Amino acid sequence: MSVASLVTASVLLGLIVAGPSGLIAWSEYAQLKEKREAELAALIERRDRLRQRVILLNPDNADPDLVGELIRRNLNVVHPDEMILSLDEEQR
Repeated sequence: MSVASLVTASVLLGLIVAGPSGLIAWSEYAQLKEKREAELAALIERRDRLRQRVILLNPDNADPDLVGELIRRNLNVVHPDEMILSLDEEQR
């Protein structure tokens, strides 16, 4: 084997192991894929919750409890005998 072919073979082997799409990068890509899939699942869940709220606030058939809650919270309209408890998004 000549020196040129040895250098070429060693460069190719180095790229297979440590290149941008080599063996080392695969584990990083797998971790990144898992992270992205978790983010996607959270976004899909949030989208579904928002879609349900849109359905409940449809002007043709709005949910009276939700409408009353939003009016009281956003316009600060409360009866004297009522108590308002605010919940975090995670608790809903």
